[in-house]
Amino acid sequence: MEAEGVRHRTVEVARGVRLHVAESGPEDGPAVLLLHGFPDLWYGWRHQMAALAARGFRAVAPDLRGYGDSDAPPDAGSYTTFHVVGDLVALIADLAQPQVFVAGHDWGAIVAWQLCLLRPDLVRALVNLSVVYHPRRSEGSPLEAVRALCGEDHYMCHFQKPGVAEAEFALPDMRHLFKKVLGMRKAAPLILPKDKTFFDSLDSDGTCPAWLSEEDISYYADKFEKTGFTGGFNYYRCMDKNWELSAPWTGAPIKVPTKFIVGDLDLTYNTPGVKDYIHKGGLKAMVPNLEDLVIMEGVGHFINQEKPNEVSDHICEFFSKF
Repeated sequence: MEAEGVRHRTVEVARGVRLHVAESGPEDGPAVLLLHGFPDLWYGWRHQMAALAARGFRAVAPDLRGYGDSDAPPDAGSYTTFHVVGDLVALIADLAQPQVFVAGHDWGAIVAWQLCLLRPDLVRALVNLSVVYHPRRSEGSPLEAVRALCGEDHYMCHFQKPGVAEAEFALPDMRHLFKKVLGMRKAAPLILPKDKTFFDSLDSDGTCPAWLSEEDISYYADKFEKTGFTGGFNYYRCMDKNWELSAPWTGAPIKVPTKFIVGDLDLTYNTPGVKDYIHKGGLKAMVPNLEDLVIMEGVGHFINQEKPNEVSDHICEFFSKF
């Protein structure tokens, strides 16, 4: 279960918040910050860490606040993207490099976009997976937009009420939970009918995906059995708070050199309007230095684990240009 050649340490990034950080590769190599999503950990980047280290990069993958072996502040309001970006700014300072490369997936991609928006001076280049950049819109919050597109039964809306999602995720068989979540393949937004739970709404049958081992599943199950999922849910519960706090950046573009990768079966890619936004110039308009766009066929949401070699090559080749 433990990735070979990985070092582990703890970094204090804010008052009362310490991040567990996994690293591989030479300590004097150019740093690559790898940011995970939900429900994930640093471990989701294990393949890319090995590939980056083999090419002379210093791969740095934290458990974000609220996850794994990192601290989890009890206040749900402590999980805005501003808090998380603050953690990363402190982590980058600890690395003692003027700039880092950044790769993000799922919520890690959202945080990476925000880091590039707030502190572009710290980011040399970006590779983001699955979640596109949408600038802040003055006319409505993210949850209002989700409800308008997909209705009140979208999973992001379902996650808003404290305790409800936690009760559903408190399954006795945590291994089965992760097989269900990591194995989902339906190319559509995740909508939860009122008579079904989150897990009833998934298309996977609980069989271990071919691209994961039973040991990988055990790693996730063991960590989340100890921590629960509230830290991850709190990111969703801060979505509208992020919108309120980000008013000064309404309509602001991302100017960092960027590569974007998504699977054609990803639920985010198949959200209404996203394909048109990507392919008809909307994303390029808001990320003017978008240098490459990759749509991987037959690939689902957890792209960096499902196609580890291909994603690793994309990341290494893009960062090597800089």
